[in-house]
Amino acid sequence: MKELWEILKRIGFILISVLIGLWLWRIFTAYSDIPSFIFPAPDEVWLKFLSVIRDGSLFYHTMVTLQEVLWGLFLGLGAAILIGYFLAKSRLIERVLSPYIVASQSIPIVAIAPLLVIWLGPGIFSKILTSALIVFFPVLVNTIVGLRSVPRELYDLMKSLQASPWQRIIKLEIPAAMPVFLGGLRIGATLAVIGAVVGEFVGADKGLGFLVNVGRGLYDTSLVFVSVFTLVFLALGLYGSVVFLESRVLSWQKKNNGH
Repeated sequence: MKELWEILKRIGFILISVLIGLWLWRIFTAYSDIPSFIFPAPDEVWLKFLSVIRDGSLFYHTMVTLQEVLWGLFLGLGAAILIGYFLAKSRLIERVLSPYIVASQSIPIVAIAPLLVIWLGPGIFSKILTSALIVFFPVLVNTIVGLRSVPRELYDLMKSLQASPWQRIIKLEIPAAMPVFLGGLRIGATLAVIGAVVGEFVGADKGLGFLVNVGRGLYDTSLVFVSVFTLVFLALGLYGSVVFLESRVLSWQKKNNGH
């Protein structure tokens, strides 16, 4: 009951802050001389939202972007976990691959995205790969840190119990590394949205990034606002899903701490 009350209080504070923000936005647009095509009022954005909901375009473009984000997140996670495991286990592999990994991350994703579109075409795969690339590094780092944070004494214990390599991974390494790994997944879930949208900005005929480009080209700022807010809710939904997953997966920690 106490936990439910805390959740309701948190939701209440969020709703109050959103309402205050909308009220300040409405006051600003009402008493400023800025044209609506530059900075629209909240009611104009709401009417545009209803319009694109009715014609189905917002749902269509959102589903396209969500598909790119989820596939990019899945691909980036898979590559980061696999490579991160071997890097955490072998200093030699880390010394060989680290310069290339760090160098790849020093290049802005907006510089890589045009190349991916040229090489792979303007289809969905170039957006998935852009999303996966931006997810890869933070999850990789957290995977390595999580695995290396496992105490040596626990490895000795597993060895004394004659645990197989697979049992060591399942019973020791995954549970011990999970808190740090999920921290990286929180970051990766939001970055996946950024990666997909960057790919859509460069070259696409569908998706929320494409919708932003359409609104910008037509000076339809309300459409841009609707697309941006949808992207925000998409990122928040993914982040919230990871937080929920974390609360379920790491429930054993709370029990051990007596909470």
